[in-house]
Amino acid sequence: MDFLRICFSADLYEGYGQTEQAAGLTMSYKGDLTSGQVGPPQLCVEVKLRDIPGMNYTSQDKPLPRGEIMLRGHSVFQGYYKSPKQTEETLDADGWAGTGDIGQWDERGRLVVIDRVKNIFKLAQGEYIAPEKIESVLAKHYLVAQIFVYGHSLKATLVGVVVPDTETLKPWANENGLRDKSFEELCREPLVKVTLLKELADFGREADLKGFEILKNIHVTAEQFSIENDLLTPTFKLKRHTAKEKYQEDIDRMYSEIE
Repeated sequence: MDFLRICFSADLYEGYGQTEQAAGLTMSYKGDLTSGQVGPPQLCVEVKLRDIPGMNYTSQDKPLPRGEIMLRGHSVFQGYYKSPKQTEETLDADGWAGTGDIGQWDERGRLVVIDRVKNIFKLAQGEYIAPEKIESVLAKHYLVAQIFVYGHSLKATLVGVVVPDTETLKPWANENGLRDKSFEELCREPLVKVTLLKELADFGREADLKGFEILKNIHVTAEQFSIENDLLTPTFKLKRHTAKEKYQEDIDRMYSEIE
């Protein structure tokens, strides 16, 4: 925001909103040049922060209250079309809609978005894992197009399903004696799996992932996660439960190989 204001020498404001809540929910004030905040709520909506104890975010946090951003008002949608179950997961009985974002109120009553409500689980040794955080890190690797990180409360390690990047895997293959193989064949190639596993481990450590956040085994697939195969939501978020069911055999095999 600071950089853009300097570049354009113009008024630039930051807001926050979602499709389900008719977009604009908060907006920074005119003349407020503080970056990193999205302003106070608009008049059409109520905003509160819901405690997320599993992530150590509560309304009693000091010096500033934190929690999941919840919304209610005439601008909030009435539900998903012909999807009562999904609507029930988003809207509570009092009309409050969950956003999945973690926010905090600053000292001037402005909203600051600081995190996402993640799918958190605990490994066998007691460490808490936020898979979305790990996925966001590893997805930046040049050989990775998509990745699904999985862990189990009775296991001490993480495994993953990786969809390689078609644009970068082929040049890599040409340099490593695999020039004549198709993308599907490369995904079944043991050298690709071994290389990706090592590369992702090194890449994760460089990005300050902890030892228990490093993948110990992976399954490489040519099938992309998409809305059509029901692995992505309409907003392109990974359906974890569906992905777990689809790759259950591969997950079991990966853990057996580790053991």
